[in-house]
Amino acid sequence: MTKKPNIVLVMADQLAPHFTGAYGHPLVKTPHIDAVAARGMRFDAAYCNAPLCAPSRFSFMSGQHVTRIAAYDNASEFPATVPTFAHYLRQMGYRTCLSGKMHFVGPDQLHGFEERLTTDIYPSDHAWTPDWEMPDERIDHFYHNMDPVQTAGVAGTTFQIEYDEETAFFARRKIFDYKMNAVEPFCMVVSFIHPHDPYVARPEWWDLYDHDAIDMPANLDSTDPHSERLKRAIEADVTDVTDEQVRNARHAYYANVSYFDSNVGKVVQALEESDQLDDTIVIVTSDHGDMLGERGLWYKMTWFEHGARVPLVMAGPGIAQGSNDAPCSLVDMLPTLMDMAAQGGETPEIGMPLDGRSLFAEAQGGVAPEDAEAIGEYCAEVAPAHPILMIRRGRWKYIHCEVDPPQLFDLVADPSELTNLAGDPAHAETAAKFAAEVAERWDSAAISANVIATQKQRRAVHAAMEAGLVTSWDYQPQRDASTEFVRNNVSWDDVVHRMQYPPPPKV
Repeated sequence: MTKKPNIVLVMADQLAPHFTGAYGHPLVKTPHIDAVAARGMRFDAAYCNAPLCAPSRFSFMSGQHVTRIAAYDNASEFPATVPTFAHYLRQMGYRTCLSGKMHFVGPDQLHGFEERLTTDIYPSDHAWTPDWEMPDERIDHFYHNMDPVQTAGVAGTTFQIEYDEETAFFARRKIFDYKMNAVEPFCMVVSFIHPHDPYVARPEWWDLYDHDAIDMPANLDSTDPHSERLKRAIEADVTDVTDEQVRNARHAYYANVSYFDSNVGKVVQALEESDQLDDTIVIVTSDHGDMLGERGLWYKMTWFEHGARVPLVMAGPGIAQGSNDAPCSLVDMLPTLMDMAAQGGETPEIGMPLDGRSLFAEAQGGVAPEDAEAIGEYCAEVAPAHPILMIRRGRWKYIHCEVDPPQLFDLVADPSELTNLAGDPAHAETAAKFAAEVAERWDSAAISANVIATQKQRRAVHAAMEAGLVTSWDYQPQRDASTEFVRNNVSWDDVVHRMQYPPPPKV
């Protein structure tokens, strides 16, 4: 067994790989992600398991599909009894740490992380619970609308910039702290909110791009039932946006992708300057993508490629250089991280059946299994009181919802998903096999009933939590400023020597 590597996973929010230099976009500048990909493995068909923040992240942390752990929407509780990769890695001798967003909902705000360096950016309670008994009703206080597109542009600061600056600062500080205190191995997740809307960027990132050169959406409209529902939900059907507003939104998004990329660079730089980069596997990914105007759609909540695909690049000890085009998804990260941590040794007993497969062998240059797949389950707002299910295997993507016509796309011949082959007689056998698989794999009626039942439970709990004395679940970072920097109980020399890396020369 070789030395256990450190693992640092840097996560974006709402970053579609299509809008990165690492995945071939001709304009978007992502030199730090490019550098990770250049010295390691790039996965070219990685998907989220739900195109919405909290459900995707719960699947990522647990290796479980959404319906197995009832991680339906952004107000679903993530049960403390669900094991995560942080739990397992702790059993394997790792220090575990989270800096930034993970959108945990419920009183457990750690889920296996020993330390959490920041609070979260979104509510940790059930306030954002949708209502599948009234699926066509907009919930204005948390449903998206077109304001981020109409108001896109430049600002000196936003709440998201403040959050990401804090996330990067505390992550960098902890990386040096691990080195100076000889803590190894460690697993750190550094999770940023950018490039998630609002589409507002600081001037230095906006100015990286020629505004007139910003490309416009290539595919202007979708008329399938779910796309029409999504347009209504975000009010794209009743809101006029100009070409200039669309260009502004895309310009700001590209700028914020570059800003996220700069934070990847800060994390990698801290590892390098603390002499830990050679011992660390660095992974960059996202929780889901952003349609960014493609097909007339914005944000996420759809299984089209720009909404469902995520970047996934990794580099470090044992990782080969190359790319892998086999389908995979975020539920694969838990078994992958466990294999990385084990390095051929034993792994802990698994507390729940895993829905993912380890990608470590593929990251080392191995071949993916022929049946490699990505499975998606969307059970949140905008869905028509029925789950919207996705299977990606080989060249095919199949999308099913009980009340919508099925969709079948050949992503090799039709990467833009312009032709639905589900009704094409030439592809009837393929469509029939996928339909049979959906019927065997899922009970949509039972899922719908459970979604509605948990929504009622959560609304009852939330109504009670808003009455009387309030006990918030929002995470309060543990920090005692009276013990930081120079204080009367320590010598000035001790602080200088303890908090400098490399340490000062001995005299």
